[in-house]
Amino acid sequence: MDINSFLYPKNEVSYLMTSSTMKEAVDKLEASNYTAIPILDENGLYFGTLSEGDLLWKLKATPELSFNNMHEIPVVSIKKRIKIECVEINADLDDMLALAADQNFVPVVNADRVFLGIIRRKDIIEYYTRNIAD
Repeated sequence: MDINSFLYPKNEVSYLMTSSTMKEAVDKLEASNYTAIPILDENGLYFGTLSEGDLLWKLKATPELSFNNMHEIPVVSIKKRIKIECVEINADLDDMLALAADQNFVPVVNADRVFLGIIRRKDIIEYYTRNIAD
């Protein structure tokens, strides 16, 4: 068993680009039913993850901000309150499991930090529930 066995590939994952706006983030989170979403740079490198909480804190901290002008706020300017760590595809499974214990999903990258997809904690739990004998 390796990390690739749990990979939910990039082409099936919603994500934002560093050029995206807060409005785009809200729309993508709503459409995907995600509570957090990966951010990639123009080269496809993993940049970080934006959460619903990050958006709410930004709204609270910026009195002049409303749903009408969110399109003016770049996602890269929004403070990320929790750092979501990524794992390299060739890392030990234990490294990924350690991250999954604290994160709803683990972004997976190659050796050059190019985003390959995510591993959802839900899938890990389902796998172990099916395969662990009582």
